[in-house]
Amino acid sequence: MRKDLVFGMAGSGGDGIVSAGESLLNAAAAEGYHGMMTKSFGSQIRGGESSCRVRISTEHLLNPGGDLDVAVALNWEDFLKFGAELPVSGSTVVIYEAATKVEPENIPLLGVTPLQVIAVPISEMAKATAGTERAKNTVVLGLIAGWFGIGREAVLAGFRKKLAKKGEDVLAANERAFNEGIKFAEEHPLKAPMTIALSKGAVSGKLMTDGNDMCAAAAIFAGCQFFSGYPITPSTEIMQFFGEHVWKYGGAMLQAEDEIAGIGAAIGASFAGKKAMTATSGPGLSLKTEMMGLASIAELPLVIVDVQRGGPSTGMPTKPEQSDLFAAAFSAHGDVVRPILAPTCVADTFRITVEAFNLAEEFQTPVIILSDQEISQRKETLDPIDTSQFKIVNRLRASATDLQDYNRFKITESGISPISIPGMLGGTYLASGIEHNEDGSPTASGDVHQRMNEKRIRKFEPLHNRRDLFSIEGNPTAPLALVAWGSIAGVCSEAVSIAREEGLNVKLLVPYLVYPIAEGVYREFFASVQRGLVVEQSHLGQFYRLLRMYVDLPKGVESMARSGANPFRPSEIVVVLHRLLAELQHSQAGKLQPQE
Repeated sequence: MRKDLVFGMAGSGGDGIVSAGESLLNAAAAEGYHGMMTKSFGSQIRGGESSCRVRISTEHLLNPGGDLDVAVALNWEDFLKFGAELPVSGSTVVIYEAATKVEPENIPLLGVTPLQVIAVPISEMAKATAGTERAKNTVVLGLIAGWFGIGREAVLAGFRKKLAKKGEDVLAANERAFNEGIKFAEEHPLKAPMTIALSKGAVSGKLMTDGNDMCAAAAIFAGCQFFSGYPITPSTEIMQFFGEHVWKYGGAMLQAEDEIAGIGAAIGASFAGKKAMTATSGPGLSLKTEMMGLASIAELPLVIVDVQRGGPSTGMPTKPEQSDLFAAAFSAHGDVVRPILAPTCVADTFRITVEAFNLAEEFQTPVIILSDQEISQRKETLDPIDTSQFKIVNRLRASATDLQDYNRFKITESGISPISIPGMLGGTYLASGIEHNEDGSPTASGDVHQRMNEKRIRKFEPLHNRRDLFSIEGNPTAPLALVAWGSIAGVCSEAVSIAREEGLNVKLLVPYLVYPIAEGVYREFFASVQRGLVVEQSHLGQFYRLLRMYVDLPKGVESMARSGANPFRPSEIVVVLHRLLAELQHSQAGKLQPQE
């Protein structure tokens, strides 16, 4: 019995691959398993290839897994386009469409011999039972249920719920296709059974959602009443969620004519006293840069979500990457600091989004959330969010005393000044992008500019002591270390667990506050470290370079970086940790010799 299975499926647009993955994930969740699904598409507007990866486990999951246990190819051309995203190994069972007329011994997977290769007449079975090849994905679900013991009853229950409005004929056709898949599996058993252990989890009460919906829901919970943005892959679902739900809570959503108008409207809403948000991806973040500067100098709260994708320019809209960090931190003219937060999974996207609004309100500043395509669009099973644990922060409002002689940008010890909203008697002020004195009047004084820069940057000093925005796993004095942020953190967490089981003394630091750099946290973490890795999905190793700007990293800490759409696997990180350990031991050899 296995505690974990990873399925990877690929086919052409319209084959229903992603739909099959969602049905499998829902069925696994209904049976009490933990599950996670990532999906990937070609960048074509219509048609092209699509794939999904579904990981099902009896234990909590941190990442989508490594090599596939089960690979399903409805056609080889599409499957091969996903390369490293659907890795096949010697322990993989490969199931493919017999209509491709490729013999099992000739499948186009060079350099690897899978555990077992099975040609199945999937299209033929779909047409014979459901009258249409569009039921291929249903046949695949039947094969999975038959061979791997997942979803026999739960998939059928899902069909009955999903297809109820389409009539009994459609439902019956899908049930026949599903049962035909089970029948084929029973008549052609695997050489070595590969079934998952019975679930130990509760079979009800779990959430099934993705990062974009979680982000939007958290924003509404935090009090966001205005969203303005422009559709862009892979962030669009955030705007769609707001459009469907925010009006129920007295809010509004504006789909603007472009990215600049989107952030401009959100800044206007913030000036009017409303918590506001906009969302985009890399190209849109570039367009929003000037307006982010306006929010910084006018000291207006604003949350900006950047769901990162492969870049530069249009890049790879449907693939994850962590290459917008420099843009988020430094794409500003003038001396500007903007807090940057990053979730590591769907579950903590809720907490990070609430925290982003709290920081924006507390420090009267734009705050950037750096998500990525994997987190934003992957689905996870998770427990319901306990919202009672969250404190909601609101901006410091001007009091009656403040308004008697109101200085909107009054220089205070904390750097934070009371803010008014339109309509408050005595609270009128100029909120422009020009440098200003304490009451908001324009100035060209170098002395005033110096003091205002100090004010705007000094207010972020408390962030350097927010250790709750970091997590550390492992022995605090370990000589080996990993640092990882965003979606890669879950991969590294599993790698650390594996490495520690193999006897390695290693620890992991995950920053949820990515910028500004909390130098003290890193100095403490690296104090014991002699070898380590900063792991990220960025060709330039942007976070590694950012750390080196502020922290004296130990000489043995290296960058482990690669471009998007080339996912890391826990096993390969463990291999590098073993190499670092060997280097560390070799470096100590001379020190152990007796002194003459």
